[in-house]
Amino acid sequence: MKDLPQLLRALNPEAGLADRHVWLIKLFEWVRGDQTSTQAAVARVQAFIEAVQKQPELQARLQGWWETLIQTVDITPLLADFGFAPRTAFVSELAERLRRKLLPGTPETQDASELFPMVVPTRFDAQWMSALEETQIEQLTALLSVNPARDTRRWHYSLMDAITYCTAQIRATGFAPELRLRMNRASPHARAFHALPADVQELRDVFFRPDRDAAALQAAVMQYRERLDACRQAVNSIYAHLEENGISVGMVFRLRQLRARMVRDRELLEALLSPKPAMAALKLLVRRVATAQEVKSIGALISANSTLLSAKMAERSAATGEHYITRNRADYRQMLGKAMGGGAVTALTTLLKFMVVAIGLSAFWSGFWAAVAYSATFIMIQLLHFTLATKQPAMTAPAMAAKLRNIDSEDSATTLKDFVDEVTHLVRSQMAAVFGNVFMVVPAVLLVNAAITLALGQPMISEASARHVLESLTLLGPTLLWAALTGVVLFASSMIGGWAENWFVLHHLDSALRHNPRITAVLGNRRAARWSAFMREHISGFVSNIALGFMLGLIPAFTGFFGIELELRHVTLSTGQLAAAGASLGLAAFSQPAFWWSMASIPLIGALNLGVSFYFAFRLALQAHNVSKLDRARIRAAIWGRWRSHPLAFFIPG
Repeated sequence: MKDLPQLLRALNPEAGLADRHVWLIKLFEWVRGDQTSTQAAVARVQAFIEAVQKQPELQARLQGWWETLIQTVDITPLLADFGFAPRTAFVSELAERLRRKLLPGTPETQDASELFPMVVPTRFDAQWMSALEETQIEQLTALLSVNPARDTRRWHYSLMDAITYCTAQIRATGFAPELRLRMNRASPHARAFHALPADVQELRDVFFRPDRDAAALQAAVMQYRERLDACRQAVNSIYAHLEENGISVGMVFRLRQLRARMVRDRELLEALLSPKPAMAALKLLVRRVATAQEVKSIGALISANSTLLSAKMAERSAATGEHYITRNRADYRQMLGKAMGGGAVTALTTLLKFMVVAIGLSAFWSGFWAAVAYSATFIMIQLLHFTLATKQPAMTAPAMAAKLRNIDSEDSATTLKDFVDEVTHLVRSQMAAVFGNVFMVVPAVLLVNAAITLALGQPMISEASARHVLESLTLLGPTLLWAALTGVVLFASSMIGGWAENWFVLHHLDSALRHNPRITAVLGNRRAARWSAFMREHISGFVSNIALGFMLGLIPAFTGFFGIELELRHVTLSTGQLAAAGASLGLAAFSQPAFWWSMASIPLIGALNLGVSFYFAFRLALQAHNVSKLDRARIRAAIWGRWRSHPLAFFIPG
């Protein structure tokens, strides 16, 4: 408490704007202390109250300081707009948060929303402020206010101004074309935003009427609350159309801002109607402290506004992923055949990769043309309806997580059993796909090598290149690390594909292809319709395959430029390269330890490719469906129980 006398002596209501605000900042610093004890902070507040009560001259200075503060500082932005983006755009808010992190603030301001974060910059402020007792708040009010009735009326006017401002922002956002056009026009709430200004004006007139009637005030409040609820219902109708119309980060940002403003408006209305204005003010300020912490975080902004977009991308991947899960012997045989087809095409990928390397281009162009080769053959696999095993996990994980939507329902045991069944189907499907790819790529590469040897008199790759392949694939090197990194790349490519499909739907490009006059004039109506349906069905696959191909080709080139030299190890491509190396070395390969170490790495590469990709996709899908940690523990226990009781079900169809 030794700093309190010095702090009180420095109180000067005639000081400049910045000095008065600096005194307030120092006062709160003193109250916080070392931030170890809430009760200690509350005790310091009580010590401040008692010190001022003992000195009438000091109380007069404090009241003068308070009167100057409330006359010069506008509290309306703090009440209504603090925590919201100045413009309803995600990028603008991101830039604003970066600015606040990098640039210092100044206490020389009349905007309470700028001063407030400097006065209460920590979460501890919310804790000690919440711990203040009502008697202490009454004492502080008596110390600060010369005319309590007048200050209460000022407070009410500030709250009503904040409600009016919030209402205007809600109405403006509700009229934004990207939201309004997605609202259900058949709903009785479709025009709720139109009447908001009239409702808030009616509330203002009734509340500040000298002969205010309680019944009229209650009716005005009820009408305003019902209108806000109607607006909320209109906003909720937007979510039902997101699957059909797509979604963007900007739209998610607008929706979150709009819903948060509605919550803020209700808080302000409760404070306006509170019979204890001082306690209502304290509650609002405590909430603004929490808001001040939230608006500091860039990660929280990105996470909050990408959740819904990620969920929709996961749902789109789930629709595709259903095709990769086999549930009976017929599906299993069909998957095996598709995987063998994919392995055969991958032999061509291996040949093209070695041809690009043989040309001897610079690192970038070698990576670029390798990426083109990868992308072209991956798209060929897609168009031939074959399967590349490592593409499965990122697609099937969302499909599986979608089965968990009802895990909190009364029939959760059945939901969990059905999900474990899906896990066994999935593992079995992926085992079939990997086996088919690897089983077919080896003879296909050997056949290509034999054809090249007959035609050119030399194998697909030289003996030196073959040894380099063995050195790069050996289990004794960083192969497993590169395989895990490849799993991340596989997941990323699937997310890019989901984003592309969402973007395609968001901008109605399938409709544009089908109906745009310039396109139909060139293609004709029937062909344009076929192209529209084709692109709508395949856009996700095209983009994800191209993204995967270019990441496989260019990541080593780009990271090598910076001296990091990250590599990628794809199980089917690695098997094809190992087969080409073995064909070049001949029977002598079997006598080399490096060959066997490389052979041993293949199943581990496959496991990491599949496991890492599936982990990230499944984790994202669980977050999208709000599956709790407790339910995740139940899921793990159920899968482990199935493994102990029926291990063969994970490998052989029943």
